[in-house]
Amino acid sequence: MHYHRIPHSSLEISRLGLGTMTFGEQNSEADAHEQLDYAVAQGINLIDVAEMYPVPPRPETQGLTETYVGNWLHKRGNREKLVIASKVSGPARNSDNSIRPNQILDRKNIREALDASLKRLQTDYLDLYQVHWPQRATNCFGKLGYEWSDSTPPVTLLETLEALADCQRAGKIRYIGVSNETAWGVMRYLQLAEKHELPRIVAIQNPYSLLNRSFEVGLSEIAQHEGIELLAYSCLAFGTLTGKYLNGARPAGARNTLFSRFTRYSGEPANQAVAAYVEIAGRHGLDPAQMALAFVRQQPFVASTLLGATTMEQLKSNIDSQHLELSDEVREELEAVHRNWTYPAP
Repeated sequence: MHYHRIPHSSLEISRLGLGTMTFGEQNSEADAHEQLDYAVAQGINLIDVAEMYPVPPRPETQGLTETYVGNWLHKRGNREKLVIASKVSGPARNSDNSIRPNQILDRKNIREALDASLKRLQTDYLDLYQVHWPQRATNCFGKLGYEWSDSTPPVTLLETLEALADCQRAGKIRYIGVSNETAWGVMRYLQLAEKHELPRIVAIQNPYSLLNRSFEVGLSEIAQHEGIELLAYSCLAFGTLTGKYLNGARPAGARNTLFSRFTRYSGEPANQAVAAYVEIAGRHGLDPAQMALAFVRQQPFVASTLLGATTMEQLKSNIDSQHLELSDEVREELEAVHRNWTYPAP
């Protein structure tokens, strides 16, 4: 396993990280602990959770992911060897992800969220604490077409940053980050930190895959010049890039089979792009999932590629992708497909 220091921090993270949003929904606690044991044995030290997990969110399961990981940390006694990242939820987008009344990113909500996460995780601190999605109404989770509005968010970015700074001064978090954020949001956080002598965000966790390369438009330039690198999630686009959903297939137990709400990567342009990518993998004797993960890992702005799996077979194969280096020929063919289907599923 290779490791990478996140710029503007002392965090040395594995180039592959373990995503956990299925723990508590598709994966039992025993499953979760088996995945954690295997991932760490393979050299993974970055474990990413969130107060909202598992996904899809339900009031009955909210927080189970952190509880499962916390119980594992307590049993294994290896907390100091790991980089634990969690997230505070932004404003509720529907009843399913409403965790607190008046769920805004102010001091009260951030303090309550962090304390609850620390309790579930059975730790005194987090290495990285991320704002899961913005307070303001903006483009994220596949939304395109920015909508102008005269409404003022109930909490400013400065208030959110000051609240996170309070948590850092209290020793509860080491570094802060953002997730599902835009180029404007990242730059504004950096400006406010410099102007008010507040902590600098050190990472951004956004979706990035062969089907969704929107990070490259503006955020990749920020990653280079400001050192805010990507913790890439949804790198297999809900498993779509494996090819298992092609031609209308719905394998038993698969995520898109179980949960009809996940349609982001199911449109016809995405299907055509996936078929082309799978064909490239077949001609070069590559596993489509490993090829897709290797593509993400080899991008210069990616600090770590987060892996999400529901079976041990999937997890082992995904981790093995660390050994795959895509040839120039394969990369050129992937770029040719991208030119034909540039935004098949943003």
